[in-house]
Amino acid sequence: MTAYPSVHPDLDLVLERTVDVAPELVWKAWTTPELVVRWFAPRPWSTSSCEIDLQPGGRFHTVMRSPEGEEFPNTGCVLLVEENSTLIFTSGLGPGFRPRAAGDDFPFTAVIRIEPAGDGTRYTATAIHADASARKSHEEMGFVEGWSAALDQLVEVVKGR
Repeated sequence: MTAYPSVHPDLDLVLERTVDVAPELVWKAWTTPELVVRWFAPRPWSTSSCEIDLQPGGRFHTVMRSPEGEEFPNTGCVLLVEENSTLIFTSGLGPGFRPRAAGDDFPFTAVIRIEPAGDGTRYTATAIHADASARKSHEEMGFVEGWSAALDQLVEVVKGR
C-alpha cells in the first residue's frame, strides 16, 4: 500500500470536488499530453505544449501562454503513478529525480487523487509547499480559482465539448 503525503494546513492548498465524469476519463485527461494542452491552463491563458514521461523519474513539462503571448515553461519530475488513481509530480525536481537549480518562485509537489464517486469522480488536487510563504504566494496567485477553472475545462474536454 502506498503512503500518501498528509495535508498540512499551513503549508498546503487543496481543491476537492466531485465531477460527473468517470475516473478513467479524468486520468486520461491528466496523462495524455494532447488532452492536457486543451484544459490545463485556466482561460484566457492556454497551454502551448506538454510532455509527460509517465513513470517515476519521468519528465512532466508544460508551457503556459499568457493572453499577451508570453510563455512560461515548467519542467518537473513524476514521483508516483497509480493508474486511474494517483499522480504525483513536483516542480522541485527535474527528470531523473535531479535537483533543480534555484530560481523557481515556489516549487511545489502536486498530488492528484482520482476516486470513483457514484457515476462520477471524487477529485482531490493538493499542492504541497516547503513553507508558509510559498503556500501564500501560490494561494495569492489564484490556486483555488485557477485549478477549479482548469478542472471545469478538463470536464468539458472529456465530455467532448
